[in-house]
Amino acid sequence: MTSSYHCLYSFRRCPYAMRARLGLLFAKLKVELREISLKNKPSQMLAISPKGTVPVLQLVDGAVIEESREIMVWALGQQDPQRLLDAKVLHLANALIEKNDNEFKYWLDRYKYADRHLEMTQMEYRQQGEAFLQVLEGLLSKNAFLLGNNATIADIGIMPFVRQFAHVDRKVFYSLPYPKLQQWLEYWLEHSFFLQAMTKFQPWKEGDEMVVFPS
Repeated sequence: MTSSYHCLYSFRRCPYAMRARLGLLFAKLKVELREISLKNKPSQMLAISPKGTVPVLQLVDGAVIEESREIMVWALGQQDPQRLLDAKVLHLANALIEKNDNEFKYWLDRYKYADRHLEMTQMEYRQQGEAFLQVLEGLLSKNAFLLGNNATIADIGIMPFVRQFAHVDRKVFYSLPYPKLQQWLEYWLEHSFFLQAMTKFQPWKEGDEMVVFPS
């Protein structure tokens, strides 16, 4: 890389990429952003990350970070003005994100694409996913955020997936008995950093003018 900016390959609607962008925003770091098309992934991204999934962050020294959790931790490790990596709850945050990624995401995918997974009904998939929502509701009944009265990496790491779950059927989601979770989600959907994270960009192609994120 010859740029003075780290380079993030991203896809706006991907929840993994959302949390990576949120991590960069909370860390107040600027990167070159390359929005990709999933149907036409750029060869430059595939050259540094053959698995072909986003997000991928290439640092100016050429090092590549391919996992969204690692991008968040790396970014907040550079600077963390709001202390999202609070050492007192970091082990709890990691466990919660692990549960999100390895359990909740499984049921979320089947709920969202129930027509591709005919073993159960969409409602049954939703009910399986609700087990995690109940955990979150219980945490939020005690505090404003998942692990206390301040946001942590757990909040920004999990929120994009709850958002995706809610958007499968918003009417159903907001009829469920999770008022604290619904308030928490609305808080994040209106947060200035989330609004910045969801800025639309055209898919990148070689020769395009650099997009600096956040602008």
